[in-house]
Amino acid sequence: MARSEELGKRRAAAVSRGVSSLLPSYVDHAGGATLTDVEGREWIDFGSGIAVTSVGNAAPRVVEAVKAQVERFTHTCFMISPYESYVAVCEQLNELTPGEHDKRSALFNSGAEAVENAVKIARHHTGRPAVVVFDHAYHGRTNLTMALTAKNMPYKHRFGPFAGEIYRVPMSYPLRDGGLPGDVAAARAIDLIEKQVGASNVAAVLIEPIQGEGGFVVPAPGFLPALREWATQAGAVLIADEIQTGFCRTGSWFASSHESVVPDLVTTAKGLAGGLPLAGVTGRAEIMDAVHPGGLGGTYGGNPVACAAALAAIETMRAEDLNAAARHIESVMLPRLHALASRHAVVADVRGRGAMLAMELTHGGTTESAARTGPPPNPEVAAAVARACHEAGLLVLTCGTYGNVLRFLPPLVITDAQLNAGLDILDAAFGEVAGN
Repeated sequence: MARSEELGKRRAAAVSRGVSSLLPSYVDHAGGATLTDVEGREWIDFGSGIAVTSVGNAAPRVVEAVKAQVERFTHTCFMISPYESYVAVCEQLNELTPGEHDKRSALFNSGAEAVENAVKIARHHTGRPAVVVFDHAYHGRTNLTMALTAKNMPYKHRFGPFAGEIYRVPMSYPLRDGGLPGDVAAARAIDLIEKQVGASNVAAVLIEPIQGEGGFVVPAPGFLPALREWATQAGAVLIADEIQTGFCRTGSWFASSHESVVPDLVTTAKGLAGGLPLAGVTGRAEIMDAVHPGGLGGTYGGNPVACAAALAAIETMRAEDLNAAARHIESVMLPRLHALASRHAVVADVRGRGAMLAMELTHGGTTESAARTGPPPNPEVAAAVARACHEAGLLVLTCGTYGNVLRFLPPLVITDAQLNAGLDILDAAFGEVAGN
């Protein structure tokens, strides 16, 4: 019996079936941009553990920092007996997030925790209840973040009732909103907020500068700046969920910076700590410090081992200029993705920034409905292409409200040879599944 098959049987007897996995194989070791399973089979990694191992798997600086910290101490709880590395991570977040204003940070364990705490902070600061979110958004799997998330299956189905005072408005989605200019799409959303919620009730507007699980949706230029302007006028807190887009992923430290948008609060996780669980909320000092002492925290939040990993990951990003690396990845991938799209009518859109790129797959047709909402989604071909890639040694992920988007999140340290080899596999998978 193959080792992966044996582990699969053990898993079925021990692990809840609600926890699913993409591959049937089990990883034995990984490094840089490759994964190797227990049978010795290797994959080029275009997923990075969902944008987590941006500095590469088992990055040398991260490994050494973690080893050194584990030898010193593994946990004390910052709320009980603090330590320098927590402070140092907060200093780095305050420096790197957009804006030159005075900032403060707090550390947590996961992206969902960061979002929950950002909402808590915004409500406390404003004294208002309402939180505005967007179609296709994904913000986590806790009760509040499920309410903030748009997609029912698999994230919300039969898990309610959910937290209240959450209001959803349309996102700028150029493929599916008729290509509305960004300012027009923003005006549409703002009109709904003012009519259905009331500006004076809004504590926060929460948005992913580029949506993640919702399909790597890049809003039209002008959409984010218009929301920034409205939030300022309304006295609402603009929260940028940069959990998937942060830390060089889009070719800038944070995706908000591509349109010079300065959020009031920024949530981070994923790429922050090189694979270890760490998250943060960073924002304007007057907002972050509005919360009473003891109002924020958690037993493991800002764990010293994770903080050591984060400082090493950020050092790697600086030393190896991973913002430039992300832009280089874009320069290699985009021409090939566009060429692939030109050969396969199933590809309706190629989009993204830096090393956060995607292809949306659809059925053909120019029906009246398609003219209003975009061409019909084609999740079947997206899933088939992903499977063909997996079988050929390339790990790719799908996403999107309709499950019809192939997303690409290679580690920022991937070599050109690995990148082009992965793209060759993707090209062959389309040829096999979709034809010419």
